[in-house]
Amino acid sequence: MAEFEYSAPVGASLPAIALSQTRRKRGQARSYSCIWGPVSMKRLLGCLALFSLLAGCASHVIDPRGYDKSGVASYYGAKHHGKRTASGEPFNQHGMTAAHRELPFGTRVKVTNLNNDKSVVVRINDRGPHIRGRLIDLSRAAAQQLGMIRSGTAKVRVQAISD
Repeated sequence: MAEFEYSAPVGASLPAIALSQTRRKRGQARSYSCIWGPVSMKRLLGCLALFSLLAGCASHVIDPRGYDKSGVASYYGAKHHGKRTASGEPFNQHGMTAAHRELPFGTRVKVTNLNNDKSVVVRINDRGPHIRGRLIDLSRAAAQQLGMIRSGTAKVRVQAISD
């Protein structure tokens, strides 16, 4: 039986894995080797399925035009102050910023507290919230203007602002 070699193209996003089918006796399972040692086809397919699943769980960025949703807002403050946000800038609890799962960084949104009709404009600079059922995480300053510091959360309407 001939020997085959497979390799990932140069510059591939995944680590280059060189697989080679080894000679085998009749009835013996195929075995493959890669740069980390012997690998079974079952394990290789399992890893590929896992990577596909994880890629599907990643947040995706949406077009902000016409964005208008209602949900629960929360805020984050002192313990995150100065730490890097997902956009790379340091978090400032005194700034008018917010975290959203899907809106692009730099998007400006109007957030209205539906309990008291107070509104604030914030800029998306982080990813979150990381708690199920929440729509947006606000900086402490934005939450204070909306009157939600004491409660910690509030029912809000989030509308993208077109520039």
